[in-house]
Amino acid sequence: MNVLFISLGCDKNLVDTEKMLSLLGHEGYAFVDDEQEADVIVVNTCCFIGDAKEESINTILEMAALKKQGRLRALLVTGCLAQRYQEEITKEIPEVDAILGTASYEKIAEAVKRSLAGPGYTDFSDIDAPAGAQTGRLVTTGGHYAFLKIAEGCDKRCTYCIIPYLRGRYRSVPMERLIAEAEELVRGGVKELILVAQETTLYGVDLYGEKKLPELLKKLAAIPELRWLRLQYCYPEEITEELIRVIRTEEKVCHYLDIPIQHASDGVLKRMGRRTSNTALRELIGRLRREIPDLVLRTTLISGFPGETKEDHETLLAFIDDMEFERLGVFAYSPEEDTPAFAFPDQVDEELKEERRDELMELQQEIAFEKAEAMKGRVLEVMIEGKIADEDAYVGRTYMDSPNVDGLIFVNTERSLISGEFVRVRVTGALEYDLIGEMEDESTE
Repeated sequence: MNVLFISLGCDKNLVDTEKMLSLLGHEGYAFVDDEQEADVIVVNTCCFIGDAKEESINTILEMAALKKQGRLRALLVTGCLAQRYQEEITKEIPEVDAILGTASYEKIAEAVKRSLAGPGYTDFSDIDAPAGAQTGRLVTTGGHYAFLKIAEGCDKRCTYCIIPYLRGRYRSVPMERLIAEAEELVRGGVKELILVAQETTLYGVDLYGEKKLPELLKKLAAIPELRWLRLQYCYPEEITEELIRVIRTEEKVCHYLDIPIQHASDGVLKRMGRRTSNTALRELIGRLRREIPDLVLRTTLISGFPGETKEDHETLLAFIDDMEFERLGVFAYSPEEDTPAFAFPDQVDEELKEERRDELMELQQEIAFEKAEAMKGRVLEVMIEGKIADEDAYVGRTYMDSPNVDGLIFVNTERSLISGEFVRVRVTGALEYDLIGEMEDESTE
């Protein structure tokens, strides 16, 4: 029985997909990557913003068309869109045989079995249930890096965000389970673990009464064959001196920090329900730069939030100009039903949101290109990701780059390299967001 998985949205969703793949693999199912060869298709959906919702719906409809043709035996929908719109999916897309909520991925084998017998299976387990019951994974990222989801849900309840309503309250995965999962991944060949959650910085508060991310990093760093640890989704107001010290001193922790700040105007931050300010952000970033001079900072911003004025936008432009983030992405505000901001007055015109987004990104492009040019001559450790066809060149990543969202480095060499290998590369050029380099004589393996 052939199963095709389509995983949409964030890397946290991908972890759920990999766990479902593992569960089905243990049941003897085979996996394919061509919908024409699939007996069963599972669409793991996202609905964080409007574009993600549209992608999820369109993907389900495309797979439903295959079901109508008679080749496909069962179509299942899981994840955030399933959690949020169960009734609408059932009513509008009758080709869907089973719907699983965000806390129900462990029921995937039962869902597939029931779907093959007929439509109508649903499961919506408690979204506040303890996290991390299953550790088994079938890694889909190539085998040399993997995401480690350290918590579920969120308690922040930013006014624009639907996630707490779909994923529940903040629940840390017990540390011993994370260590066991990490060791299993490393035994399977993983060299880089990327720690993810709706918020990583609060890890452990619910289970242990205090922030335990620094301790978790130290324990993960003790796994012998692991080379890199990378942190994402760190809320700025929760970053402690202890965490900064561990990032600075623990050799395996990449000097890379993803801090989604969303805005820099105090008025907009307050309406967003964020718990920081322009001054606090400047102080934090200044401290991070002083204590970890080669630190790479990534952030995400929202343009056109309800009530955002021209002055707010200019405040954000000035902040970007001053802070010089190495990596930055901008989303035009997407009004999500059932969130407080959906009903806020002074909604910003769609065209103006996009104009402001483009202006922010143009400024960031200039900063990013200058920083890429400044890398010429530096020697960096590079993880090889793959070979460029018909060329004596490979593509890889440095500590400065998270997979799928940041840049790459193109490595010219006549040597034969394999994915996951670490080599030393001298940067010789820059292509906008990407770098070009040549192998140094010695490998760091």
